[in-house]
Amino acid sequence: MTLYPILDQRLTWLLASDARSPLGGRLLGLEREALRVAPDGYISQVAHPEALGSALTHPYITTDYSEALLEFITPPLPAAARALQFLDEIHRFVYRHIGDELLWAASMPCILAGETSIPIADYGRSNLGRMKHVYRCGLAWRYGRIMQVIAGIHFNFSLPDEFWAAFQEQEGDRRPLQDFRSEAYFGLIRNLQRFGWLILYLFGASPAVCKSFLDGKATTLLEYDEHTCYAPYATSLRMSNIGYTNRTEKKSGVNVCYNSLEEYIASLAQATVTPWPPYQKIGVKVGDEYRQLNANVLQIENEYYTSMRPKQPPQGNEKPTLALKRRGVRYVELRSVDINPLDPLGVNVIQLRFLEVFLLFCLLNESPPLDAEERRMIDDNQMAVALSGRDPALRLQRRREPALPLRDWAAGMLESLQPICELLDRGEVDRPYAAALTEQRAALADSERTPSARMLAEMRGSGENFFRCARRLSEDHRRFFEARPLASDRIRFFGEAAERSLRAQQAIEATDDRSFDEFLVDYFAQT
Repeated sequence: MTLYPILDQRLTWLLASDARSPLGGRLLGLEREALRVAPDGYISQVAHPEALGSALTHPYITTDYSEALLEFITPPLPAAARALQFLDEIHRFVYRHIGDELLWAASMPCILAGETSIPIADYGRSNLGRMKHVYRCGLAWRYGRIMQVIAGIHFNFSLPDEFWAAFQEQEGDRRPLQDFRSEAYFGLIRNLQRFGWLILYLFGASPAVCKSFLDGKATTLLEYDEHTCYAPYATSLRMSNIGYTNRTEKKSGVNVCYNSLEEYIASLAQATVTPWPPYQKIGVKVGDEYRQLNANVLQIENEYYTSMRPKQPPQGNEKPTLALKRRGVRYVELRSVDINPLDPLGVNVIQLRFLEVFLLFCLLNESPPLDAEERRMIDDNQMAVALSGRDPALRLQRRREPALPLRDWAAGMLESLQPICELLDRGEVDRPYAAALTEQRAALADSERTPSARMLAEMRGSGENFFRCARRLSEDHRRFFEARPLASDRIRFFGEAAERSLRAQQAIEATDDRSFDEFLVDYFAQT
């Protein structure tokens, strides 16, 4: 008996049809966060280099939470190799302009000298830039700055209209294509939540952390040495309870719902208008200083952290939920991939090809609505895999069925991915998607082949703690990029993009005709 009958039916249709051409129009993009680190291993205190352009308006090089936390963004591209090439070029351009600093090789940060050592990102004098800065100040007041400098890889994925039209016809659906596409993407998201623990096992790369990140807080982690804590079977401390969480939303009773686009928008919007007493105590505007954008459960939608977001590019300063409401889901953003410290780019082509296959598995599979019980099981499974995913005895919870060993559940899923690989490998002599699947099967059979285990092995083999190992790898990666100077036309391409972004920021600042107070009122009044 097949594990996933709906998946099998849809794959039979795809394999029997000339559907590879529409699938061939799929697009993917990457976002890689990277801390700028001073030579002594501490987070940089230097402002975002002007030669990199404006963090407010640059399409490819910006900042995330901190002035020192760079974010590199590729455009949507039709192949994993092309996205990695563009990401590689960004790294080589950036290294031309950051002096003797390093780009930190790991998700978990370098040495931190407490909260005040982390400079909050600055986006200039415009109302839009000030809003981005105040939002980050609010995050500092609510959660502290330290949690905000964890870095990750975001994987953006979309399928073309040709695929959606063919899929809708096959399903016998007569709604507007936009509505069908949005519902299918939400099915993908729900299944990603159900099965996404597999990504933590296969690609988690943060089993250890510098004690400075813990900032004196109690922990159940073991002591590796006087400067490092770790968990022996951990895959991704970044995705565990010491990393990103949504504790406030759970306490407040606001639960973001993924059962439909409408429910998602309504529940997320509700969190942005629901006051939360602890945040009211912080204050919003104290004297002339804004501490946060508002005192609600979420200041804005993006404050809600989740492993995958539905996305629709906003027009102007449009709220994300309004963009989704007006134009539906355009693509999805996977956010649960750790930076691999052993890879100069933090991610590689084999990973990306596997993620393409895995997201198609999530899309084509049956995806019933989530209820409170299943959401709890999803959270518990993710936490278990993040903290102890390589434990051979680990069993995961399943709805209305006995708990199952991680390896047994994962083996069944990987087997079901084989026909998706065959579909994507049509016309490819070297069968790259099957090769990517083979590598993940090997990592499932032998957990020592996972990035998390390899990172601990690297530390033990070199006799280094987490910080020293990550700094050495960061230095190695810098030499890797500097050994391959960027071609003159690409230097010009990124240089001109930086100059345009600076001019665009100046234009925004020159045309501001409202006070910041009025700007915020207008922004939150959007309907």
